[in-house]
Amino acid sequence: METGKREIQDKRIDLKNRKKKRLKKLIYWLIIDLSVAFIIISLLLYKPGNYEPIVNDPDFSESSDVSSYLTELTSYIYNNAQLNKPFEVEVTQEALNDMITKADWPKESQGVMLYAPAAIINNNLVVFMGTAVFQGVEFIITIEIEPKIKEDNSLLLDLKTVKIGVMNITPLAKLTAQKMYAEKLSEIADSNNYEYNLQSKIIASLLSEEPFEPVFEIENDKIRINKINIEQGKFTVFLIPEK
Repeated sequence: METGKREIQDKRIDLKNRKKKRLKKLIYWLIIDLSVAFIIISLLLYKPGNYEPIVNDPDFSESSDVSSYLTELTSYIYNNAQLNKPFEVEVTQEALNDMITKADWPKESQGVMLYAPAAIINNNLVVFMGTAVFQGVEFIITIEIEPKIKEDNSLLLDLKTVKIGVMNITPLAKLTAQKMYAEKLSEIADSNNYEYNLQSKIIASLLSEEPFEPVFEIENDKIRINKINIEQGKFTVFLIPEK
């Protein structure tokens, strides 16, 4: 009888020990999961120190205010294109920021509101940043683009990085955007609209790494981007007439 009681008691102790081990393991993995979740959220919510938007109010809009830089740039390109000789266009970081912030902001798509854009020109990259709001939570999105003139004189807009906070989501962002623009990209060859065709080529270059001929129509004239030079705080585009 004593032997039987001892066996029952030992089984109860063993059962309690197993329950304690399972509980410890559950708590252990719960702590790990919460830590990982905290780290991911921290990475997503991280605000880069170089993000300094001119406008930081989602209710602010300057859609009626036209950038003076954009007006001057348009006139400069138009006038020089008619001279039928090479010329260059310099765009400073200040001018680029003025042009993009004078666009129609905020913008909203798929339940995500985007506002407070900013641009940085550095290390052969043009970096665009902005605040995205989803379900009341703000995230800083960073997009890094490297324009390249290839050996065959085609232009590739190399989308190097897409980040939310400091988390790199480039492959996922490209895949998602490719699905969104699949129909538009499939219509490139069928479109006779110059602006639509150019826009589609730019999208294909960014998302699918497809270079295109950087030839642009200015009224009855055509100009080609021959070279792009990116320095700290500015980039210069060298243009030549296209026969």
